Amino acid sequence: MQASILTDLLLPLSIGIIMFGLGLSLTWDDFKRVARYPFAVGFGLFLQVILLPFAAALIAIMLKLRPELALGLMLVAAAPGGATANIYSHLAKGDVALNITLTAVNSVLALITLPIVINLSLEYFYGTGQYVPPPHRKIVEVAAIILIPVLIGMLVRARSEAFAKRMEKPVKIFSIVVLAILILAAIYIERANLLSSIVAVGLACLLFNVVSMLTGYLAPLALKLPERQAIAITMEIGIHNTALAIYIALNVLNNPSASLVPGIYTLAMYLTATLFAFYVSRRNVAPA
Repeated sequence: MQASILTDLLLPLSIGIIMFGLGLSLTWDDFKRVARYPFAVGFGLFLQVILLPFAAALIAIMLKLRPELALGLMLVAAAPGGATANIYSHLAKGDVALNITLTAVNSVLALITLPIVINLSLEYFYGTGQYVPPPHRKIVEVAAIILIPVLIGMLVRARSEAFAKRMEKPVKIFSIVVLAILILAAIYIERANLLSSIVAVGLACLLFNVVSMLTGYLAPLALKLPERQAIAITMEIGIHNTALAIYIALNVLNNPSASLVPGIYTLAMYLTATLFAFYVSRRNVAPA
């Protein structure tokens, strides 16, 4: 895709505002909370950072996805949790504080894990001979887009908590609108290959999402974590920052075909998260 206003200006600006909105919901206590819930936070991060990329790679291999679609699925797996995971966790009576902590820590870890997953995915699915490392300047841009707006949002909240709380809802609405626009843009760019891509990757997205959410719920329960924490981990590893994944596919990797996968996954994750939240919210969830 050639450089355009969409990739060079609107996409970075939109992602920056989304991450700023995330920062408005964070305080330093959210990072300190790691010491309060070390096992729950550590296990949630293990599932998201280590297990999900392996699961996505296995699904891509089993379903024999085309390299660009496999790359898109890997981007989804490597993307940190989305801000809407906190909303769904609240609706499902999960531990929202744990959700916020996982989102905060994983967004910082993504500065390291995203380039690693991108490099390994390009090398494996495209072949060593076709491997081209992502431009370092673009990786620095992604780091800046993730980290700087979050820090500014946290600073605004520290200075004026009332203003931050007033702005949370408008920014979340903006985030949803931006995500919808990004999905439509990805569909328009790849409109010629849309039907074949949906057929090829739709099952992969749904399967990956279901595997993620089932693992996020059942594994913590098997380890005797409270159900509220299991719900929080489920939402965190099932709902990803797909807007960031689309941005990386379009603006870092210059791969519009890969950007279709996060868009399709978005539909799957909101469907399953809604069904899961409806199911668990109708049950009596014991307090943590």
